[in-house]
Amino acid sequence: MNQEIFRIIDQIAREKGIERAVLVAGMEAAVLSAAKRRYGPTESLHAHFNPHTGALELTLAKTVVEQVNDTKSEMTLEQARALDAEVNLGDLVQIPLEVEDFGRIAAQTAKQVIIQKVREAERDIIFNEYKGREGELVNGVVQRFEKGDIVLDLGRAEALLPRKEQSPRETFQRGERVRAYILEVRKSTSGPQIVVSRTHPGLVERLFEMEVPEIYEGIVEIKGAVREPNGRAKIAVFSRDRAVDPIGACVGMRGVRVQSVVQELRGEKIDIVQWSEEPTSFVANALSPAKIYKINANPEGHAMDVIVEDDQLSLAIGKKGQNVRLAAKLTRWRLDIKSRSEYEQGLRTTAEGALAGLAPAPMPEEEAAEALPAMDAPPDSHGSANEQEPSTPHAAWKRSDTADETTEQDTSASDWPASGGAGGDAVPGLRADA
Repeated sequence: MNQEIFRIIDQIAREKGIERAVLVAGMEAAVLSAAKRRYGPTESLHAHFNPHTGALELTLAKTVVEQVNDTKSEMTLEQARALDAEVNLGDLVQIPLEVEDFGRIAAQTAKQVIIQKVREAERDIIFNEYKGREGELVNGVVQRFEKGDIVLDLGRAEALLPRKEQSPRETFQRGERVRAYILEVRKSTSGPQIVVSRTHPGLVERLFEMEVPEIYEGIVEIKGAVREPNGRAKIAVFSRDRAVDPIGACVGMRGVRVQSVVQELRGEKIDIVQWSEEPTSFVANALSPAKIYKINANPEGHAMDVIVEDDQLSLAIGKKGQNVRLAAKLTRWRLDIKSRSEYEQGLRTTAEGALAGLAPAPMPEEEAAEALPAMDAPPDSHGSANEQEPSTPHAAWKRSDTADETTEQDTSASDWPASGGAGGDAVPGLRADA
């Protein structure tokens, strides 16, 4: 019998992966629960597994007194010395009890306690195993669908793929194998709950680590990754070895490596960009495939004005602003995209506004009329008749013409637009916040 108990404990420990100490504690709890059903609820019962003999020992503790008031916890000196001749008053005596005499109900209770202890031990093992794997990939098989959520069979455990963590481009069938990213592991009443995702940016990073040996070895590092579930992603890579091209390592020969990742993501487009410590260079790379004309950075506001050629504007913005939105998330800068023509028009407007502020104000008509007689100079007494000023009507017409020219020039200067300066309206463009 004792050897049989040892064999059962070892077999369960190997099959379930449970430590022997946990199984022994479960057996002791089961025997104690069965004993309480037979002898009643009392704190004096103790169960102990003897590792040397392989026997489960059940004892009832009683105190030695002169007069017994509670038969469940006290006994006389004569009764105690029948078990141990050296016992004295006030000592605690352990009375051995038979384990085999519990009966069918008590034995069934012990069985249920052992099963419950084994299940709890299995749940703790699964929780501790997957708790340390958060951020890793896991392979599972689609088992069932629950209100839009997908339950995956991982072998020893089940994983939940919520609806919000599913890509709208993907559909799965029962029995299909799925690779997912472990998002969270938490305890619940039914056991450990493993939440996985198919839309997390970490899924792209882990897939590239599997496909690119340089990333796994640490030569190439993924500095960041962003995704949108409607089919586009961007990752920034950096090489610690100047001899290794990070983008080429991720793409692979004839694009084999990146195509493997794209197939796993069901055709999702992936932009691989070069990471740089210089923010402007990093932003220019993040907006690829668009070509950048100029970048004006505002470190205080953590924003950048990106100017592109007119034919590159739609490419830089992307479909529904997707490209600039992903670039802003990847670089963590607020980006404002403008075309070159808009940028140059804004510069011209600003310059014209500044010149308009410096132009002199036009002279009123009354002051101009009073100033006309003063403009007639007297004829030179030493000059000849041919060198004298023309007649008054001709001179007046000339002065009037000059005044008209001056007024016309001043009026045109005052009519220049003043918008676009320091207080004018900003040039419209597309802005994406990080």
